[in-house]
Amino acid sequence: MPWNNGGPGGARGGGSGGGSGGSEGGSSGGGSGGGGQGPWGVPGGGGQRPGGGRPNGPQGPWGGGPRGPMGGPPPDLDDLIARAQTFVRGLMPPGFGGRPGGGGFGGGRGALLIALVLVGGWLASGFYRVQPDEQGVVLRFGAFNRTTMPGLNYHVPWPVESVLKPAVTRVNRVEVGYRSGGADLRGQLQGGGRELATRDVSEESLMLTGDENIIDINFAVFWHIRDAGAFLFNTRGPAYTVKSAAESVMREVIGRTPIQPALTDARARIEAGVLKGVQAILDQYGSGVEITQVQLQKVDPPAAVIDSFRDVQRANTDADRMRNEAESYRNDIVPRARGDAARLVAEAEGARQTSIAEAGGQAERFLSVLKAYEVAKDVTMQRLYIETMQDILTHTPTVIVDDKLKGVVPFLPLNDLGRTPAPRPAQPAQPNPPAPYQANPPAAYQPPPPASMKGATR
Repeated sequence: MPWNNGGPGGARGGGSGGGSGGSEGGSSGGGSGGGGQGPWGVPGGGGQRPGGGRPNGPQGPWGGGPRGPMGGPPPDLDDLIARAQTFVRGLMPPGFGGRPGGGGFGGGRGALLIALVLVGGWLASGFYRVQPDEQGVVLRFGAFNRTTMPGLNYHVPWPVESVLKPAVTRVNRVEVGYRSGGADLRGQLQGGGRELATRDVSEESLMLTGDENIIDINFAVFWHIRDAGAFLFNTRGPAYTVKSAAESVMREVIGRTPIQPALTDARARIEAGVLKGVQAILDQYGSGVEITQVQLQKVDPPAAVIDSFRDVQRANTDADRMRNEAESYRNDIVPRARGDAARLVAEAEGARQTSIAEAGGQAERFLSVLKAYEVAKDVTMQRLYIETMQDILTHTPTVIVDDKLKGVVPFLPLNDLGRTPAPRPAQPAQPNPPAPYQANPPAAYQPPPPASMKGATR
């Protein structure tokens, strides 16, 4: 044939220097054989002119025939798909659907390279990153295996192991006795949060106090995850568990507290007791939850009786005020009365001692006078009489008239005798003389006046 000049037909194309066979087209100096194939399984160089020349007309990118003046129509879509499938089968080993002899990357070596790439990608998918606010929980065939800390970690890729990453530092909130429309959590922790829409839940808020009164309590419990593994697998519904435990412990604490302390000064003690009790229950369950704060939002009597309760509270306040005033008066008057009583007792005791001392002194003086009288009766009597008269006459106006006076008319100032004498100025106290004769004699003893004084007139 004129198109197979100088070379064998079939698989090899002839040329002046020998043609390439199989899938190759003819080289320079020889035309390609009729069985030559291009890289997409199309005839490579078939129908060339002798001497290695190409047939007249341009060739398409897929080895097609000549195109028209405008480039011709695009290749058929089914033809393209078939050629792509043929190329892929050429890359696969014979046991996986590839054709004998392979192609492309050399048959088995290309398949091995693809397998290595796939295995490497699968192994690389085991790397994962845990954020600072998270904790990694590794599951092996769906069962808990271990926990990992924040940072870059590795696990056996799926389906052997998988990873859950719960947020362990986020503070969660459970409301008991009310439901709020929303609040800023950070503001709540700092005391500056603002509730948007609060709705009371009386089934949870009404509780019985220790003195059998009803009280309406709203409170919030703040918690976070302490152990992610225990949190995910030891309890079902951790938030509901926290809420139920908090409500139960609050009822227990309020049941031991009277209503008045619960409304006034026992709030901090109630919060601390509830936090401790709830944490003990959750630790017993192994929930992996830590309670950070219990915050009482409202502690009031029920709304239906709150006015009456406030009246009673005001009456109790008035009673306490009056009791305090009475106590203050008692604390003031009792010590003063006790002081007055002690003073009177001391004065009476002093008067008693004085009377006893005076009586003893008078008795001793009387005995001294008696002894002197027994020694010299006349002298003693005369001395006592003179001293007595001196004392009497000193305090009484006295006129003495001598009956021996003759021819003299005495002048008696009778008008002045009846007048009360002017009081004498006070004299400084003088100590008692040691002599027993200075004291007045007993009132019953009246010695007779001497004979020289019989003419005196008072």
